[in-house]
Amino acid sequence: MSATVAPIALNALKAPAKRHSHLKDLDYSIVQQCMHCGLCLPTCPTYDATKLERNSPRGRIALMRSIADGNLEATEAFADEMYFCLGCLACMTACPAGVNYAELFEHARAEAEASQVKYTPTRGFIRWLTLRWLFMDLGRLQLVGYGIRLYQQLGIQTFVRKSGVMKLMPKRLQELEAITPTVQLKFSADLISPVTAPVKSDKKYRVAMLTGCAQDLMYSDVNLDTVEVLARNGCEVITPPEQSCCGSLHAHNGELDMAAELARRNIDQFPPDQFDAIITNAGGCGSHLKHYANILAKDPVYRERAKLWDKKCKDIHEWLGAIGVQAPKNAAPQTVTYHESCHLCHGQKVTTQPRALLKAIPNLKLVELPESNWCCGSAGIYNITQPEMANQLLDRKLNHIKSTKAEVVATGNPGCMAHILNGAKKQNLPLRIVHPITLMAEAYRNESGAKS
Repeated sequence: MSATVAPIALNALKAPAKRHSHLKDLDYSIVQQCMHCGLCLPTCPTYDATKLERNSPRGRIALMRSIADGNLEATEAFADEMYFCLGCLACMTACPAGVNYAELFEHARAEAEASQVKYTPTRGFIRWLTLRWLFMDLGRLQLVGYGIRLYQQLGIQTFVRKSGVMKLMPKRLQELEAITPTVQLKFSADLISPVTAPVKSDKKYRVAMLTGCAQDLMYSDVNLDTVEVLARNGCEVITPPEQSCCGSLHAHNGELDMAAELARRNIDQFPPDQFDAIITNAGGCGSHLKHYANILAKDPVYRERAKLWDKKCKDIHEWLGAIGVQAPKNAAPQTVTYHESCHLCHGQKVTTQPRALLKAIPNLKLVELPESNWCCGSAGIYNITQPEMANQLLDRKLNHIKSTKAEVVATGNPGCMAHILNGAKKQNLPLRIVHPITLMAEAYRNESGAKS
């Protein structure tokens, strides 16, 4: 550990100063909006699994309201319940009253962190290392990516797994090593030019491309595919090589101040008045990116720019659906089923556009997936923090996928892609897990005779 990092790391071992109550300071109309009708219950994966009221959106909101009313203090049990929630937002789709559970969920987790009820030196250090040190600077994240890449390319991972040495390690470490993501040989900055001209000379749109953090490490090829498809559809694409995290990881883990800082960085790097659209291809990131105005509502410098940002931020499927996608002329026959990323369908309400994109590809047979919008268990880092429930949901998802007899699973979120891929490998299922935009890019290349 370097001399400059060590003092900061040691400070992380100390309990942070207690902050204000996030739930008491939240607009009370949001807290009291729930009618307790129970229509959310059948849509909630954790309630479906346990049938316990506290594991439902309604039960969690009741706990939040008790804290907002001053009738309950945050406890470790409260914090555990908030982190047991997937944050899949299926309850928001079902809710007839329009309860903003996404905002409640984030403030409840912030309340849990401010209360310090789960604080330990180890947990404090891990949160500092990941949320503040690693994901606040993607250069550092890429350094970690290089390390994982070497671990994989040099054959160390293969040796570790085949030698049986992992059996000597704690079970939790075995589980984490088993889901280590495959890091791409090249990151987005190595694959994508800062400016990509439209394939046709008559430029129609100028868009910005967000390359993400985990997306960049694991699926930089999807970012390249996205830029190529945009260019084929009349877009000049601006892709700066050095970008920042969107902040969703921080907001979903109770660090709203860090999320606000990252929102400001992104708005500064991608001034929304300079683009027709700001494009994201990651469902989870997109749901967060479209709510910068809420995050920066009290910031007099950024709040108006944040409102414009929210209007300009578009999921790639949503944007192509709005401008009209150019259908490829030919593609290889394939049977595809579509898993809906929770934050794409429930958070962004983007449901028909990905299917329309897939149907526009020649020779592609789309088979509807039972419970397509039911969470797969990835849910950001949920598969790391709550592996038992995450794996139950994964098995349920894989059973439905097998029922379709599809050879390809398309989904628009890197976490879903990685989680379903790990499950397919574990069950030796011959499935290809891919982003819908990759299938479109391959069809375009097939049309031009280029190698996919």
